Amino acid sequence: MAYRPTRSSDWGFPRWRGYGASSEATTVRLCDRHGCTERGDCPAPKSPNSPDRWYFCVTHAGEYNRGYNYFEGLSAEEAAEREADETRTAEGYTQSRHNSWAGPGDGSRSRDEMRALEMLDLEPDADFEAIRAAWRRLAKANHPDVRPGDPDAAVRFQAVQAAYEVLRAGEEARTWKP
Repeated sequence: MAYRPTRSSDWGFPRWRGYGASSEATTVRLCDRHGCTERGDCPAPKSPNSPDRWYFCVTHAGEYNRGYNYFEGLSAEEAAEREADETRTAEGYTQSRHNSWAGPGDGSRSRDEMRALEMLDLEPDADFEAIRAAWRRLAKANHPDVRPGDPDAAVRFQAVQAAYEVLRAGEEARTWKP
């Protein structure tokens, strides 16, 4: 059976420490720079291919990073080859910088807004003035009063109205200020 303490180490109300705080000593890693007594919270590699790390304070970590040569000990050809390999594997991240993997646009519009822009024959980066102009143009062209006997025009008019409402709601959500 495990020992369970029945008393708290706090001395009643108000609590002098935060919840979960303990009175045990905490271990603090000191900076690995000789003579420094600051906290060493910043890991730095000891060599390019080693998992071993130095732990420096912020000041000494910056000093170490300014003088660190990642390609130390490699020939010029090996350094160029390693740089090309690591650059080649990181290039895939530049495409998703603006959510281009999700389709056109800058990632600020929803899928419904993108469909609405297609309905209005607009580019994904169209501003709201262009959206309003396209909506008016298509609404006037397909309005039931302008084309009284055309059922397809009425359906297109309703679709244009719905697309404009989706885009207007999205614009209001982006620009709403309390």
